[in-house]
Amino acid sequence: MTQETHQKERLYLFDTTLRDGQQTTGIDFSLDDKITIARMLDELGVDYVEGGYPGANPTDSAFFEETRTQNATFTAFGMTRRAGVSTSNDPGLKALIDAAGDAICFVAKSWDYHVRVALKTTNEENLACIQDSVMATLAAGKEPMVDCEHFFDGYKANPEYALACAEIAYQSGARWVVLCDTNGGTQPDEIEAIVKTVMGKVPGTHLGIHPHNDTEQAVANALAAVRAGVRQIQGTLNGIGERCGNANLTSLIPTLMLKEPYASQFEIGVTPEQLSKLTVTSRTFDEILNRAPDRHAPYVGAGAFATKAGIHASAVLKEPETYEHVPPAVVGNTRRVLVSDQAGKSNLLAELGRLGIVCDPKNSRLNDLLAELKEREAAGYSYEGADASLALLAMARLGTVPTYFKVESYKVAVERRFNALGQEIDLSEAVVKVDVDGQRLMSVAEGNGPVNALDNALRKDLGRFQSVIESLELVDYKVRILNAGTAAITRVLIESEDTATGERWYTVGVSENIVDASFQALEDSITTKLMRADGLMMAPAAE
Repeated sequence: MTQETHQKERLYLFDTTLRDGQQTTGIDFSLDDKITIARMLDELGVDYVEGGYPGANPTDSAFFEETRTQNATFTAFGMTRRAGVSTSNDPGLKALIDAAGDAICFVAKSWDYHVRVALKTTNEENLACIQDSVMATLAAGKEPMVDCEHFFDGYKANPEYALACAEIAYQSGARWVVLCDTNGGTQPDEIEAIVKTVMGKVPGTHLGIHPHNDTEQAVANALAAVRAGVRQIQGTLNGIGERCGNANLTSLIPTLMLKEPYASQFEIGVTPEQLSKLTVTSRTFDEILNRAPDRHAPYVGAGAFATKAGIHASAVLKEPETYEHVPPAVVGNTRRVLVSDQAGKSNLLAELGRLGIVCDPKNSRLNDLLAELKEREAAGYSYEGADASLALLAMARLGTVPTYFKVESYKVAVERRFNALGQEIDLSEAVVKVDVDGQRLMSVAEGNGPVNALDNALRKDLGRFQSVIESLELVDYKVRILNAGTAAITRVLIESEDTATGERWYTVGVSENIVDASFQALEDSITTKLMRADGLMMAPAAE
């Protein structure tokens, strides 16, 4: 008896974190942020990374000077040609075609109401703009796709015209025709029904879905569209986006891989190994955004697999499946049962293994380290996005960390004064005294603020280690206030880079004094650089 094999259909994941996600209130990515996030998305296994709108602002233009992904299709976003302007004379279209990358995603009006009031043109000219833009992209050797903006509202208002927009995009050669629920108000049953109608004009292998989350149903709408036949899903990390956000890829990816009927019918570009890094990816992304991760986020939240003492905890200790819909490890999360010390030790051992630190589970120091970590977390430390500081702490408690230098003292002076022209001048000066090989070294440096002055002074003279840290660069600096008041506890996260190797790491410091918290993170960063140079600390496994 032969077992019939089932060929899974391919679903494609399109990430728009760096474009649509940037429309989130309070989020503004720097160029370094965008480069880091693009690398994270590429490592996660998404098929398309939409990087932004080249030509719209200096950051996006600089971002598109070169391709920022190795595996995912690097995609530019922009408008179709303007009404009344030829493709050869449209500077916006030229910027898209000239940008680095292999694909262009055009936003096109598919609601006749918007064509009239926003574009102030005719329905026929709008169709021509779609057709011409797609054909110009094909002629340039790039992959075109069209986001049919306001498609579902447009379909309900004028189904013939909305379908005409989707059809002209497909007939002109668009690889993907993406149906956008731009206002986020369409319900899952409506999505499913309308997508099935569209498939009479455009095959599902060329259809995508772009849902917004204004009724908390973006994920449900994406899944409804998949059931109806679309084969591309657009979304963002942690569901960020305009207004209430976009479809959350952090929830969709594990659902598609682990839940029926999707798991048996479809395959995506994310491997089980990449899925096991999902939690770290999600939380690192929140650190980049300088915001606290959602503890109750599905799959990746700190509380997603947490159980308090009681009958639930008792059941989980005996049979985890009693209160877990998937094993937390498959998404890189951990089971948290407050009455179980063993669970905490297992989690710690797994994290140390990822950091390349081998430890015997019977090592008596492991319990002390676990207790200290819990005390530090209660005090405000967070090691989710600070691998380097965690590795240093663990190695110090479980083994030895070389004493490369010892800070004897430091002080910072901040001065505000006015020059002869009456212009305000802010000056920060730091003095740092360190001991290197028994020799006291004192360095004085100015900086753009007290932390920058401290950083400059600390790295100005480290004796025989000076040449080693020449390639060390402080890439990012984030501050989070953990409680209210002028005596609030402050957590500082610093991102550092070895410009010679491209490696990056994160360190953390916590104190009532923002300068002291910053200095802790700076010390850890320099020590990490020196230990990596000596081969005593390896980069963690891919996150």
